[in-house]
Amino acid sequence: MSVSPSISVAKTRDAERSRAIILVAALEEFASFGLGGARIDRIAERSKLNKRLIYYYFSDKDSLFQAVLESAYEQIRESEKKLHLQALEPSAAIRTLVEFTWNYYLEHPEFLTLLNSANLHKARHIQESTNARALNSPLIELLGEILERGRLSGEFRGGIDPVQLYVSIAALSYFYLSNNSSLSAIFGRDLMTPKAKSERLSHMCEVILGYVLRN
Repeated sequence: MSVSPSISVAKTRDAERSRAIILVAALEEFASFGLGGARIDRIAERSKLNKRLIYYYFSDKDSLFQAVLESAYEQIRESEKKLHLQALEPSAAIRTLVEFTWNYYLEHPEFLTLLNSANLHKARHIQESTNARALNSPLIELLGEILERGRLSGEFRGGIDPVQLYVSIAALSYFYLSNNSSLSAIFGRDLMTPKAKSERLSHMCEVILGYVLRN
């Protein structure tokens, strides 16, 4: 007996919904305890789903962590698309990307903790993920196009590697926020006050634009 198309669609939607719920719960767990400290039992409690169902969709904790990383990258890349950087003037596009990256990291500290955990494990989950690379490549291509537009207009200098530039943009935010407690203690300043965060964003924009703009 054939399965009704409506039943098949309903099952597909249920599966997608269950996976989404598991990923949200797993994100909270991994962000709180890292890969090493995360427990499938707690993810089941957080998601209010049976542990066997989690293993049905994700074979083990490593596979689930990889899926969470892919989902996290997908979310930040989707948010970046909404900036419509390709429609902005080159310098405005670069400034917008710097501001977005800073604000996204501020609003999504779990993204930073996930990256910290991934790097503790030599980023093997990202290396094994073709999806993660596919998600990140379009941004680098777009950044390369923006740099080329800026070069052709005479606004930007030539010879800028879009990968190196993006690493610098991400690093300027990532290091400051990931290490704000130790940096604040070392320098005797609260680096997370509204004034300090505003100064940091201005500094980052000046550093990045100072690098790409033609003298």
